[in-house]
Amino acid sequence: MYSSLCSKSLGGKSSRTAQRIFLTQGKIQANCPRLLVRARSVSTTAAVRSTPPRWLDERTEKETIVKLLYNIGSRKEVEQYLRHFSSVESQKFAVIKVGGAVLTEELNTLASSLTFLNRVGLYPIVVHGAGPQLNKLLEDAGIEPQYHEGIRITDRKTLEIARGLFQAENLKLVEALERLGTRARPIPGGVFIADYLDKEKYGLVGKITGVRKAMIESSIQAGALPILTSLAETPDGQILNVNADVAAGELARVLEPLKVVYLNEKNGLISGSTGEKISVINLDEEYDALMKEPWVRYGTKLKINQIKDLLDHLPRSSSVAIISAEHLHKELFTDSGAGTLIRRGHRLFRHQSLQDIDTDRLRSIIQLDPSIQSGKSSVAQYFHHLANQSSFSIYGDESFQVVAVVLEGTPAGVPVLDKFIATKTGSLNNVTDNVWNLLTRDYPRLAWVVPHSDPNLTWHFERADGSVTRNQQTVFWYGFDDMEEVKRCVTQLRRTLWNHVAHRAFSTTSAAARNARVGLIGARGYTGQEFINLLNQHPSLDLAYVSSRELNGKPLESYTKGSLNYVNIQPEELKDMANEVDCWVMALPNGVCAPFVGALQTLPAEKQPLILDLSADYRFDDTWTYGLPEFNRAEVKHTRAISNPGCYATGSQMAIAPLLPYLASEQGPTVFGVSGYSGAGTKPSPKNDPEFLRDNLVAYALTDHIHEREITHQLRRLKPFTAAMTDGTSVLPTPVAFVPHVAPYFQGIHLTVSLPLNRKMTSRQVREVYEEAYRNEPLVDVLPATADVPLVRDNAGQHGVRIGGFAVHSDGRRAVVVATIDNLLKGAATQAIQNINLALQLDELASIPLPHKSS
Repeated sequence: MYSSLCSKSLGGKSSRTAQRIFLTQGKIQANCPRLLVRARSVSTTAAVRSTPPRWLDERTEKETIVKLLYNIGSRKEVEQYLRHFSSVESQKFAVIKVGGAVLTEELNTLASSLTFLNRVGLYPIVVHGAGPQLNKLLEDAGIEPQYHEGIRITDRKTLEIARGLFQAENLKLVEALERLGTRARPIPGGVFIADYLDKEKYGLVGKITGVRKAMIESSIQAGALPILTSLAETPDGQILNVNADVAAGELARVLEPLKVVYLNEKNGLISGSTGEKISVINLDEEYDALMKEPWVRYGTKLKINQIKDLLDHLPRSSSVAIISAEHLHKELFTDSGAGTLIRRGHRLFRHQSLQDIDTDRLRSIIQLDPSIQSGKSSVAQYFHHLANQSSFSIYGDESFQVVAVVLEGTPAGVPVLDKFIATKTGSLNNVTDNVWNLLTRDYPRLAWVVPHSDPNLTWHFERADGSVTRNQQTVFWYGFDDMEEVKRCVTQLRRTLWNHVAHRAFSTTSAAARNARVGLIGARGYTGQEFINLLNQHPSLDLAYVSSRELNGKPLESYTKGSLNYVNIQPEELKDMANEVDCWVMALPNGVCAPFVGALQTLPAEKQPLILDLSADYRFDDTWTYGLPEFNRAEVKHTRAISNPGCYATGSQMAIAPLLPYLASEQGPTVFGVSGYSGAGTKPSPKNDPEFLRDNLVAYALTDHIHEREITHQLRRLKPFTAAMTDGTSVLPTPVAFVPHVAPYFQGIHLTVSLPLNRKMTSRQVREVYEEAYRNEPLVDVLPATADVPLVRDNAGQHGVRIGGFAVHSDGRRAVVVATIDNLLKGAATQAIQNINLALQLDELASIPLPHKSS
């Protein structure tokens, strides 16, 4: 049912009670009645701070304020956002646009909120307007304000009044901040460069053409909040009026901050039709209809248009919040936020055939279902199940963050919600509710079953009209008015759906069809044992032979699907097994498997099985397919000879490949690799001797390691990441430098990769390159900015690659990325299963438990 990578209940957004925290006139208060913290007082002309009480030094004050934040959200939320905001340059934290009415009616609250942020080390950049104040001054001067398409027509008299007003309002906010002990710098002009928007139509109104960041940066470096007006000037010095929404948007476009916030006194955007606050606007889905609403005009229309234009030029994950000053903390430090959230979002879809949908992208989210993650079922089996349904509908958003499947014509007599799956991003961005609203519009009555192990059980209770529980499962219903009909429906569900949920297993083949059979040569090593473990859980592969010279004649105890003994197969015996084995796996040391491969390749073409070699023997042979599915899935699907990549090579390539178009030509990447001693195999040596390795880190093969050549050789052949390099630049002209080490732990690899760049980049840009490259790869986890570097212990025993760190040198020309991979799993056995599944036209991830992803 509703599975998600988000561990917390989706009901949190609607059920959390917003608890007020505010700081006013030198006091921080919360709904903790006895907690009182005094703010420091500061001169308005100098950064001289009075000595705080002995019980409250600077560090204690920050800790106290952080504790206060726990009242508006969970500790995990608050600390996550603090790490996130602190991970970027100070000028990239937030751009906050302040409406003129806020300066008039909520000045103290605004100053308190900004002080609150500054006390925890954050430096928001404030851009303010003064529209209502300017209208009043114009009316007092006998000048009627004039607008065209929401833009104020500005003549010289209006501009003269506006300049004086803006400076006064700017100083008023600065002084309010400094009274609370927060340093602030007035910047009434000099930041925005502009040309005339349309001199004949609007007069002295500017269109921003550039942003000077120096004054903002120097203010932050001096420890002062930059407070800007929206006034701009032409290159020849003419002052021009610019709407503050427009100015804030242009500033955000240049700085690309983590947060863009528009403050107003209404705590959001109010619908003129209902009089209620709008919680979320998804522009891709709602913009056209919103622009036709009669209440969307003048300033509101201009604001929405400006926000849309801004978001069109920022990453799709960006959003703009419209909120009151009082609730600013809740917006910044909780998942649920407050006010109105405006984002590009994604258009929603409904399809009633698998032929109408991108099945590769659908597969990537269906894989999150617990029954598939556990290996009990597979995506291919579920697709087969859907294809056999008389009628069904698949709902979701175009980015496939949320997918729902509704079955029609069920024995229950009503449509059944068969799956509701969301990523963490889909959950936090409220896409779940958008999809729910769409499907309930089409299906006003629904029933569904959820096991009590589902972490999002609360979400289902909140959306259902009723429920009944039995045997650790709950039947939910929605849209029923007749209780007798509910009883009939639940009775039928007890007979069918409960059993269906608990025991369903969908077959991709007929009952008479057999599973594909695998022969394993070289099963004594660690990789061979892990491979057997995965085969033991595989719904479509069986182990036919297992060969080991040392274990010949002994029973294979780890395989429970059948009774097998180890045998000692010789190359000349393989031709007699041609009809018994569909795939041979070579798990032998380097340089040993050639006789076995030669014997198999002499068989007639119609009898030649799939061959997969785990050694390095064929990784440089272009007649073999190099089996790294994330990069060459299509080739693996149409081959009969696969060379499985090395463990170090897999992790290194995945850590380097997305940045291939951005790498400097004069210097190659450097990989510092550390592996557990299982990577040295079972044959005794110092590299797998725990006593020798105790309290040690041992480097070996300091140059010319075979993985060094493998990494460079294969990266130069990667088309997905190099196709865009049309300027004649060669791919990776300087080879990768790789130095391996072995550490005193058993399993797992750590890779620190230094990547010289051919252009300046930020850490955020680097991370976004990786997020885009691996967005639909279920076995690759790109860690968010809020996460620390990936740890070996977190990925040991897991079946994927974790990539994080994403640091960039201060000169912007060198990135450092950290990756972890289990050398026995995704570095060997898991990847072998993945390749075999593809080559035999099975579900790619059958029997592979999906690793937990952080996003």
